[in-house]
Amino acid sequence: MALSEENKSRIIEMAWEDRTPFEAIELQFGFNESGVIRLMRSCLTPRSFKLWRSRVYGRSTKHLKLRNPEVSRAYCPTQYKHK
Repeated sequence: MALSEENKSRIIEMAWEDRTPFEAIELQFGFNESGVIRLMRSCLTPRSFKLWRSRVYGRSTKHLKLRNPEVSRAYCPTQYKHK
């Protein structure tokens, strides 16, 4: 699947966000978790990729099945405050 730079950038941004589950990326862009991992490996430096993998590995908010059912939002309420 050919991705525009804009979509690739958005997938990377969503992958870095703690509260955005892989299922949301798959629903929006068609990339499952392993596809996101491949994309991140190809787009990030090796050091950044390792940092990202250690950050998301086992993180319950990145997987809907592991997520606390009380968490219904994809971002922190203070993340997008208007100035």
